[in-house]
Amino acid sequence: MSDLSSLGDVRGRRVLVRSDLNVPLDGPADDRAISDDGRIRASVPTIQKLVEAGARVVVAAHLGRPQGAPDPAYSLRPVADRLGELLGAPVAFATDTVGESARQTVAALGDGEVALLENVRFNAGETSKDEAERGAFADELAALADAFVSDGFGVVHRKQASVYDVAQRLPHAMGDLVATEIEVLRRLTVDPERPYVVVLGGSKVSDKLGVIDNLLGKADKLLIGGGMVFTFLKAQGHEVGKSLLEDDQLDVCRSYLQRAEESGVEIVLPTDVVVDTAFPSGDTEPHPSVVPASEIPADALGLDIGPDSGAAFAAALQGARTVFWNGPMGVFEVAAFAEGTRAVAQALTEIDGLSVVGGGDSAAAVRALGFDEAAFGHISTGGGASLEYLEGKELPGITVLED
Repeated sequence: MSDLSSLGDVRGRRVLVRSDLNVPLDGPADDRAISDDGRIRASVPTIQKLVEAGARVVVAAHLGRPQGAPDPAYSLRPVADRLGELLGAPVAFATDTVGESARQTVAALGDGEVALLENVRFNAGETSKDEAERGAFADELAALADAFVSDGFGVVHRKQASVYDVAQRLPHAMGDLVATEIEVLRRLTVDPERPYVVVLGGSKVSDKLGVIDNLLGKADKLLIGGGMVFTFLKAQGHEVGKSLLEDDQLDVCRSYLQRAEESGVEIVLPTDVVVDTAFPSGDTEPHPSVVPASEIPADALGLDIGPDSGAAFAAALQGARTVFWNGPMGVFEVAAFAEGTRAVAQALTEIDGLSVVGGGDSAAAVRALGFDEAAFGHISTGGGASLEYLEGKELPGITVLED
């Protein structure tokens, strides 16, 4: 698979870079502020390398889920400003994706300069299931460049115009960020160093079915927390009160518990949970209490793993040589329900081996809770892409680069 060097001398050439700049924004639509710039910072090294090589860099990215039309709430303008700060040079901003502004902005670039196109999802062709519509948009994007670099790992599992179709139309290469992500994921799936422990959290067990299914044959231990754990607890015969529950997945969870026992994989579930009578919101003060996982009151819902479970999870991680973690242990955004996630994150910083934080909310939690990112072996920029890779699925944005 070709890296940046395969493009040859890029001085003076227009290079379209598909980055993942899908960052959280706070505030009103006309004055939004970036609350976590992790993905922007992760995108800088590849862009900087092309800048130093004299390329005219055209960055394409998406933000949020606009419905195929311009929406000021999802504009990438604040991202352009932050990207410029991180690069130490202005980033020109095109107010459309492939229209007059995009063409003029790209035409005005000098060697070593950078432009950011407006949100590619403002064009319905980006995410269209119709190959002709998607291809037509890809044709317009490709017309803005001489070469393509895929560096948005968070979107390589999507068959979308700026990820998949453009690569078929231009000389292409894999960016350094994507190359690093793929290398780390291969270490998790091809002969991982043991003991190998997987920690899964997040809200829904249905989001993780494929990963659990695939990793039951690869991991030595599987630690399960977050909202998804209550379906497992119910599958064991426990009442879970008002906790998040997927009734249609109970039989699947029972089968996983049985398979784990038969194959010698240890599944660790929490023995205590932090509960409240309502989901935390801005106008209510949380009233947390700790109860045994087998005794959740009928009027309560679980919002974090308890302190005993946090300690048990940390102990289960001790001595591991390979760890993959995806999904927080609770509602980490609220201090009263953040300690389970903190315990897991802290344990990962002490791993003597490869520790991987699997993107999405897990990466956000690491930053929100104040951990030094350098203390982890790798923090992925793509939760969904990481999970699909670990499920054994092909990622369209990667396979297209192999052609």
